[in-house]
Amino acid sequence: MNLIHKGLKITALLLLIVFTAKPAASQVYVADDGYVEFVSSAPLLEFKGTSNNLTGMIDLDENLVDFYIDLNTLDTGINLRNRHMRESYLETEKYPFAEFTGSMISEFDVENMNAQDVSVQGTFTIHGVEKDMEISGTLRKVNEGLQLDANWSVLLDDHDIRRPRVVFYELADEQIVNISILLKTD
Repeated sequence: MNLIHKGLKITALLLLIVFTAKPAASQVYVADDGYVEFVSSAPLLEFKGTSNNLTGMIDLDENLVDFYIDLNTLDTGINLRNRHMRESYLETEKYPFAEFTGSMISEFDVENMNAQDVSVQGTFTIHGVEKDMEISGTLRKVNEGLQLDANWSVLLDDHDIRRPRVVFYELADEQIVNISILLKTD
């Protein structure tokens, strides 16, 4: 009888621990309404395309980052230019997304409320072509989650994106990409 009583006590104690233990704080931050822009600065023309549909995830536990944008949501402010960009150059029917997937290679202190310089190493894919790159930016803990701001350059030739040849419509080979996104816990 004493052995059964001990067994019940142990079982009750284990059940109490399992059901009252608090789960570990999640270190996964996500968003689907981030801002992205590309800036093209050619000698005769400078313009930008923007979208508020950047989707992203930072998993501090696994040290992973993943960001993507539906290229059909980019807007240059001119409908005809948007159509040409999507149909003739980005070929969004065939390659609808641009994505960066990688790992943080710098330390980030989630308790520090100051902006911290961070770097990620990974693969940027656009127009079906992957390119390994390192991207730097700032990451800041805010009350709502994490604020990420970053920029980098993309060479169209590196991704087999042809440039328009019409004299009045010049496009720079180097595009500057800027992102700003507030990520929140699941």
